[in-house]
Amino acid sequence: MAYSFDSTALERAAKAARDLERFPNAKEALELSRMQEVTRQKEVENETKKIEAQLANMKSEHIRVAEEERRKTLGEETKHAHSRAEYQDQLARKRAEEELAMKARMQEESLRKQEESVKKQELLRKQTIEHELALKHKYELEKIDAETRARAKAARDNRDVNLEQMKLHEEENRKTVIEKIKTSGELIGSGLNQFLSDKTKIAAAVGGLTALAVGWYTAKRGTGITARYIESRLGKPSLVRETSRITPLEIAKHPIKTIQMMTRQKKDPLEGVVLSPALERRLRDIAITTSNTKRNNGLFRNVMFYGPPGTGKTLFAKSLAQHSGLDYAVLTGGDIAPLGRDGVSAIHKVFDWAGKSRKGLIVFIDEADAFLQKRSKDGMSEDTRAALNAFLFRTGEQSRKFMLVVASNQPEQFDWAVNDRLDQLVEFTLPGNEERERILLQYFNEHIVVPATSGSRSQRLKLDSFDWVKKCNEIAKKTSGMSGRELSKLVIGWQASAYASETGVLTEAIVDRNTADAMIQHEHKMEWLEKEQLKARHQETKFGTTLKRETAV
Repeated sequence: MAYSFDSTALERAAKAARDLERFPNAKEALELSRMQEVTRQKEVENETKKIEAQLANMKSEHIRVAEEERRKTLGEETKHAHSRAEYQDQLARKRAEEELAMKARMQEESLRKQEESVKKQELLRKQTIEHELALKHKYELEKIDAETRARAKAARDNRDVNLEQMKLHEEENRKTVIEKIKTSGELIGSGLNQFLSDKTKIAAAVGGLTALAVGWYTAKRGTGITARYIESRLGKPSLVRETSRITPLEIAKHPIKTIQMMTRQKKDPLEGVVLSPALERRLRDIAITTSNTKRNNGLFRNVMFYGPPGTGKTLFAKSLAQHSGLDYAVLTGGDIAPLGRDGVSAIHKVFDWAGKSRKGLIVFIDEADAFLQKRSKDGMSEDTRAALNAFLFRTGEQSRKFMLVVASNQPEQFDWAVNDRLDQLVEFTLPGNEERERILLQYFNEHIVVPATSGSRSQRLKLDSFDWVKKCNEIAKKTSGMSGRELSKLVIGWQASAYASETGVLTEAIVDRNTADAMIQHEHKMEWLEKEQLKARHQETKFGTTLKRETAV
């Protein structure tokens, strides 16, 4: 297109200039116009600066956004690299696991072949031994039969001769006995006549017999007193069933056991004891308190463990003694009643013996309700009541020498004075599902896995290929209500059934069969216990009714 200049604006400007020149205030108007133009230029400059500042801000924002995007990009790249490294690591682990599984399968196959070869060799050896034994038995029977026939024939042939010899032998014996009787009578009669006729011999005999009697009585009483003194100083009381306290008599009787006890290491008090977490925390606090009390020579606190049987009360008491550096002595409540009048002296002997311990002693009384029950005129004998009073007298104050720990299945039967002497009561409950699984795994490893993998040739026990960890988990869910002792007996029953089998292999079927039998037996025991408890409640109700009637009368 051709370029054309529009001069209309210039013409309007020239016209405006001419019109402006006609006015008298033209100069002021021009000056005002110039000033307005300057103002507009400054405003334009300010606007330009603002725009430049906005452009600079936009540029810096753009740079910041670019940096943020670059940072996010780097983060994503790092994340992708980390994910890629994890994936490669997982692939490597998976390959390693597959290689290990393949090696394990190859080892299992090799072991299986070796076991089959060993089984074949054992079978051949067994058949050979059985054949040899059968032949030997056959030859021995033939030999015995031949010897018996020969003896019978010889006896028949020599019957008359043997009878004649027996008659002569009996006749000679009869004559000899008669001669001995006659000779003895003559000697005794003559000696007695001489003794009675001589008064000196009579006096000497009476004096000798008197001295002998006095010496015998003195020796008997002195020996008894000496033995009791030695027993009180060196031996252990008769009530103590088991103890870790080392005495000279124990060293003489059991030197190997004593050396093992002296060289044992201090261990965790809850090692080998499976309990609930809350109970473990409480028992660990008791162990720490006892150890610090012994270290600082403080006063020991008396404790009672109560709960169903087989829940670990005795086991923890022994571990507590070993952890705290104390000795332990185990007593049974049922041993005191049969002592009768000797029960009081036996109780004093135990506490005197405990007071002489240099390390301190935990006196653990198992089945304590058999001895520490309520004092009543009808249900307790005078001797048992006297023994209980002696026990209360010796435990009336806290001691720095011994700590009293009692265990009971029926703590409600304790005499109130006994409860007053107990500082802490700890309830041992039946194991829960997790505790039962831990107990089963612990005893399975101890009684089955370790013997089966020991490599001993004399060990007959073998373990079949099944997931025994999963099996223990399943059985733990089924055996609700069983105690730790029942679970240990259950695992020992698996071992015994495996020993009794022809191959000596513990299979999953054996485990299931024994578990079902044990659960049935446990249900029977619970039924008996429930009947006994109902009977006891009925008797208590009947006694309470009778007492109310007598009171009313």
